[in-house]
Amino acid sequence: MKYISFTDEPMIAPDEFFMREALKEAQKALELDEVPIGAVIVHNGRIIGRGHNLTEQLNDVTAHAEMQAFTAAANYIGGKYLKGCTLYVTVEPCIMCAGASYWTQISNIVFAAPDSKRGFSLISERIVHPRTQVVSGVMANDAAQLMKDFFIAKRNKS
Repeated sequence: MKYISFTDEPMIAPDEFFMREALKEAQKALELDEVPIGAVIVHNGRIIGRGHNLTEQLNDVTAHAEMQAFTAAANYIGGKYLKGCTLYVTVEPCIMCAGASYWTQISNIVFAAPDSKRGFSLISERIVHPRTQVVSGVMANDAAQLMKDFFIAKRNKS
């Protein structure tokens, strides 16, 4: 997709713009000493849900960034189905979050960095809804570096 800029500033693609917002959420998780994963849900070019990992803060293994964003978006639209929405998440969703995305019937999932240990694609890409389009690699280096830095710092504290 090509974008035209009528100013001197370069245009950024919508996927990159919204992934930057997800990275801001990941930064919030990092500041709470949570695994730095962030998510936003977009409908018609507008963010309707945000989330970042809160598993440690809430002592809840299900408090993943995606789950927080699903709940926020569902509350915003007043329903559980997220048809016509896109989930932007900094790391490939785990099996739990991919399964939840199935039930939301979300139209698109865009993730940055793959998760070679817990990503849903390790098990099956059919975990997501059959109509859900999945795009990977948007700003993958930024998201991967945030994760690497977090775990290096954790190991150095030990």
